[in-house]
Amino acid sequence: MTDLEKIEIRDVTRIERIGAHSHIRGLGLDDVLEARTVSQGMVGQKEARRAAGIVVQMVREGKIAGRCILLAGEPSTGKTAIAVGMAQALGNETPFTSMSGSEIYSLEMNKTEALSQALRKSIGLRIKEETEIIEGEVVEIQIDRPATGTGQKVGKVTMKTTDMETNYDLGNKIIECFIKEKIQAGDIITIDKASGKVSKLGRSFTRARDYDATGSQTRFVQCPEGELQKRKEVVHTVSLHEIDVINSRTHGFLALFSGDTGEIKQEVRDQINSKVIEWREEGKAEINPGVLFIDECHMLDIECFSFLNRALESDMAPVVVMATNRGITKIRGTHYRSPHGIPIDLLDRMIIIRTVPYTEKEIKEILKIRCEEEDCQINSDALMVLGRIATETSLRYAIQSITTASLVSKRRKAAEIMVEDIRKVYSLFLDEKRSSKILKEYQDEYLFYDDSLPKAEGQQAQAMEVESN
Repeated sequence: MTDLEKIEIRDVTRIERIGAHSHIRGLGLDDVLEARTVSQGMVGQKEARRAAGIVVQMVREGKIAGRCILLAGEPSTGKTAIAVGMAQALGNETPFTSMSGSEIYSLEMNKTEALSQALRKSIGLRIKEETEIIEGEVVEIQIDRPATGTGQKVGKVTMKTTDMETNYDLGNKIIECFIKEKIQAGDIITIDKASGKVSKLGRSFTRARDYDATGSQTRFVQCPEGELQKRKEVVHTVSLHEIDVINSRTHGFLALFSGDTGEIKQEVRDQINSKVIEWREEGKAEINPGVLFIDECHMLDIECFSFLNRALESDMAPVVVMATNRGITKIRGTHYRSPHGIPIDLLDRMIIIRTVPYTEKEIKEILKIRCEEEDCQINSDALMVLGRIATETSLRYAIQSITTASLVSKRRKAAEIMVEDIRKVYSLFLDEKRSSKILKEYQDEYLFYDDSLPKAEGQQAQAMEVESN
């Protein structure tokens, strides 16, 4: 066999990125907001998931805007997974913005501006407008192309409802839209008269037996009733930040695609806020407060916490969900110690949801779900060993070992991950505890070793040493 025949051809359109929480599909709750044991990628944490489900329900009903929720728990207890589950449960209609507490220090703008933009990205605005459309079933399409191959195309389309049938002449722009959307006889379509946009709603039920023109994803709809031309209310959903950018830049909405939106003046935001309130009173728009998720919130400093404390009092504030794995520690930017490194006055505003460590059975179930997500076959004995490693080290270390163990098994041309593959990976890659133990043994040989640790850090190091022993 030649080298050319050995080359594996991969379809790049089917390659999907597998993230740390890509297996999460929702919070895994039933209709009465009770947490299922294993559902939608979520395992365990029943109390925390039930509490998060109540928060999601209040967000949908618009009853919790301007509140702050804190997900607090030890490392690897599913805090970020619950936040991702909340985002999935809310759906695409509700804005959800995710950021890390350390991000605000790396942006080319001041901290409060970065938080302002994140807050306004999390507030949606549904703008209503009436437009004239043509809606009906396509009976026949006729498109004439010039014999020379160049020039304007002309065409006609016959459309009908249950009550009437009419012929329309098509311009070049509409013809291009028809070709792009692959419109054919039997499709139910809408044409926006103002913009010329053509949308395919589905296939008519009368054409359900046309098997050549249908596929697995074909959606069948009823033929519209009444007049072909009608007025319809269209709802556009944008965030307040997008409106800020459009009104603060000379390039308008093109600034959204450049990425660098820069700082926005408060005067612009005040004008937009007053206009939005005016639209809301006139019934032209609805404010849709979403969710801002700040992971590692202990990385924020006292200035950020003070700004958030005031921002949450605004009428158009979103729901702010924070997550932290810190205990009693210093508030960044001060010498004061506080639970989770958050000021007491802000903690008093928060609804605190606690996450607890996973049991060994739950850890094995999570590892099993991750193996399915990463398309890795694993032996039952290997899964048991991996679960034991996760209990002794950390869940993150065990999850990261799945892909590496899969590559080792493929190297052996094995169909599934075996115990020997897990052991091989465990010997090659150190976890945090073994790495700390080696550091203690050979600390004198490292460069810039400092044995004058502060008291708090010294206690933490001593605790790590006790754990490792």
